[in-house]
Amino acid sequence: MNRKQLTLLLFLVVVVGLAGLLVYLKQNAAREAGNPNVGQKLLGDFPVNDITHIAMAEGTNQLDLVKQNEIWCVRQRGDYPANYGQISDFLLKLKDQKIGQSEKIGPSQLGRFDLVPGTGTNAALVIDFKNKDDKSVRTLLLGKKHMGKSNRPSPMGDDMGEGGGWPNGRYVKVGSNSDTVDLISDALANIEPKPAQWLNKDFFKVEKVRSIAVTYPVASNCFQLSRETESGEWKLAEAKPEEKLDSTKTSALSNPLSFPSFNDVLVGTTPDQIEKPTVVKLETFDQFTYTLKVGQKTNDNYLMAMTVSADLPKERTPGKDEKADDKTRLDKEFKDKQQKAEEKLNQEKACEKWVYLVSTWTLDPILKERGQLLQEKKEEKKEEKKEGTAGTSTNSAPAGLESLPPPEAKADSK
Repeated sequence: MNRKQLTLLLFLVVVVGLAGLLVYLKQNAAREAGNPNVGQKLLGDFPVNDITHIAMAEGTNQLDLVKQNEIWCVRQRGDYPANYGQISDFLLKLKDQKIGQSEKIGPSQLGRFDLVPGTGTNAALVIDFKNKDDKSVRTLLLGKKHMGKSNRPSPMGDDMGEGGGWPNGRYVKVGSNSDTVDLISDALANIEPKPAQWLNKDFFKVEKVRSIAVTYPVASNCFQLSRETESGEWKLAEAKPEEKLDSTKTSALSNPLSFPSFNDVLVGTTPDQIEKPTVVKLETFDQFTYTLKVGQKTNDNYLMAMTVSADLPKERTPGKDEKADDKTRLDKEFKDKQQKAEEKLNQEKACEKWVYLVSTWTLDPILKERGQLLQEKKEEKKEEKKEGTAGTSTNSAPAGLESLPPPEAKADSK
């Protein structure tokens, strides 16, 4: 191909590209002319700060997030505190959400988009945003997710995820009586009427453990461990001479419950109603004491309740020959530390009146029985005694004498 032909080819490519761009812009303008809602805010001027109640319903599932005394709560979980950050992100996302496509449809077509009101087939997820007077401000129906298709085939086959697709939008309808279906660019995949997903999962945190005592209903399984420093070795209280701790088994107890969480809150049950609990008591070098009541295991969760207390010093004891500048600095550090400790105590004490469903992997490392922490005993192998049949054995030992091993077989000499 010479230079003239190459130049002509490049010119044709540019012309075709410009023609395609012009066609796209004209079609896009035509769509926007026919759908004036495209590009507009989905909920219009949405008064986020006025919302104090978010009611969700999908089929028979319901969720009520209610703002009480400036705190968001989950009504279906006995007004347990909700995740404020999650709610705030949801409201702000909807406030700025814009319409990507818009189309008017008849009632008979709602099922195609999973936007049918009610509890039947193809029912929508209905979200009602209410104000302090519990009056509806906006109603939003969430329907089917819009799936983007990947050019790469799915390793699971074409029938999985629509050929390797992913949700990149969602069909929605503003208002129950609206005849317009909109498509937005956010699938809102995490918006579901499941109370457990909206709980505030901030929990207690055990730091710098000094001692651990686990009391089981069966006394022989109980144990108490302690150590003198944060990195010191654990010692078993009231250990019998034959009981030796296995450091490889106690290593998991160095930082127990440093980042615990829970899966759900059990409504209608108080901590006193946990039957035959295992009691775990943890004391820290910072003078915090945690007491856990752990109930029976159900599926992959334990029932658990907790209490916390702290013996915080009121004043700092000055060091010997402490200088004035050092005293000022150390007093401030002590005051700041005490303030953080008091805030931690108050936050954790708010968790005391509830019963939680805590995953087994969170509590299993600390729920060891006494024998599971000890070194295994080396069993002495006992030699088997061969017993001959009376009257037929030629190797039977006389009465009162121990049996001797049979003599080695001698090779036949030829």
